[in-house]
Amino acid sequence: MNLLEIINGNATIASIVYLCLAAFTGILIGKIKIFKVSIGIAGVLFTSILIGHFGVSLDKNILHFVKEFGLILFVFSIGLEVGPGFIATLKSQGIKLNALATLIIFLGFAIAVGIHFVTGIDPATLVGILCGAVTNTPGLGAAQQTLTDLGASADKIAISGTGYAIAYPFGIMGIIFTMIITRIFFKININKEVDNYDKKISEQQQRLESVFITISNKNLINKKVEFLRKFTDNKIVISRIKRNGEFIIPREDSILIENDIVYGVTNKPNIDVLQLLVGDVKICTRKQLSGRLQMKDFLVTNHKIAGKTISQFGIYRRYSANITRIFRSGVEIMPSLNTSIEFGDRVRVIGEVDTMPEIKKEIGNSIKELVHPNVIPLFAGIFVGVILGCIPIFIPGLSTPVKLGLAGGPLIVALFLGHKVRIGNMNFYLSTGANYILRELGITLFLACVGLGAGANFWHALTHGGLTFMMWGAVITFIPIMITSIIARIMGYNYLTICGIVAGAMTDPPALGFANSLAESQAQATGYATVYPLTMFLRIMTAQLFVIVCS
Repeated sequence: MNLLEIINGNATIASIVYLCLAAFTGILIGKIKIFKVSIGIAGVLFTSILIGHFGVSLDKNILHFVKEFGLILFVFSIGLEVGPGFIATLKSQGIKLNALATLIIFLGFAIAVGIHFVTGIDPATLVGILCGAVTNTPGLGAAQQTLTDLGASADKIAISGTGYAIAYPFGIMGIIFTMIITRIFFKININKEVDNYDKKISEQQQRLESVFITISNKNLINKKVEFLRKFTDNKIVISRIKRNGEFIIPREDSILIENDIVYGVTNKPNIDVLQLLVGDVKICTRKQLSGRLQMKDFLVTNHKIAGKTISQFGIYRRYSANITRIFRSGVEIMPSLNTSIEFGDRVRVIGEVDTMPEIKKEIGNSIKELVHPNVIPLFAGIFVGVILGCIPIFIPGLSTPVKLGLAGGPLIVALFLGHKVRIGNMNFYLSTGANYILRELGITLFLACVGLGAGANFWHALTHGGLTFMMWGAVITFIPIMITSIIARIMGYNYLTICGIVAGAMTDPPALGFANSLAESQAQATGYATVYPLTMFLRIMTAQLFVIVCS
């Protein structure tokens, strides 16, 4: 018995071997650049189709499980990553982004209806092509259920799956090619897009400024620092006071005297208010510290203080030190006494040099502890997400209930957990490295399984009438997203955000994987997550509506 027979004789071994073969060869191919453009993670789809074409047949149950679990890992990691800034993006841009995604959906629907009435292609076949062209599996399931309710034969229902299988790979490739064409057409510089996005996000967030204020309000003289905090409604975080040329770290009961200069941190919009309430405000151009004071950034890795407010933690009461800033998931936070400190935060502390070792010990500052994956809440979140995705949602007028599915449910739960960070004693922090590994592993497994599943019959279907299906699928894929991409770019949207909108509107994780490979930015994932929930609902609804309208 040769090695190949041994591998193929065991379904588990065969699955592992061929999945790994498709993955590493596809990733290598994806790194090849032609005219400075590479296909990225989509290379895994090409190699897996090729492997499947040459006769590799894997256990369908194993393949289905790995595909769905890979998809869950991918969308869950995306949700945790963009969750902290998701609500802010939804409030500021949610309507416009979802409007663009909706335009893609209804343009594709209209084109499919037009193809049916012009060519006479059977609705059962064409709805499969439509769902494959927009890479939406739940839509196909809903359409097949509607066909069943309308009394369609088993053959008609099966042919919708054939149309889907032919259009699906080209749907993925069409989305990626459209991203590439848009980039070339508008002569887009990726590095510039990243810089523009980061600048815009920075402007949207309340920018923190280091300031010093010379107290001129006589009503504050001989008052406690605690009174100043309340008087200014916590519009400044006081780090230190300069008195007679020396810096001191104030406590709550420290008394303010004439000519004190208060140093601290505030949001830029608060400066005018502080000018009226306290005195002359100046922005610090450089950090001013005396020899016995020090400024340090520490990582919060002590689980005992994670979730506590600054007041509960109380280092300002026990040490000559104050927390002046909190950095969380790329967002800079001005802390008040009621602001909670979360695991993985980076906190900036200003205090006396002698106190810093003790403060560091209390906060943790352990890289080893930080990078250790927090797997219990990870699997708890996925568990809840899968349950949520299975709950039927009954919509008046639709014969079949809508479900969020194994992608939509975990994504929504992950967005919520990423935004909340903590529920009770359980925190949902996931280090950047762990998140990236989960994301790449998930999308790689998903693409490999899709290709291996479609590869065996792909060429036969393609050469026996499938070219026509493929052509109409390409039309449904290409025209809506190309039109919308041009409109979005003319409206001034960032290219990376457009890629995220397109991937989300097509409910296409592989396209998001390709978009993520273009640059290290949250623009793509944020755009994807913002439009995905509404998109999933509309994709399922329009697939059923197509069957009803065209039958």
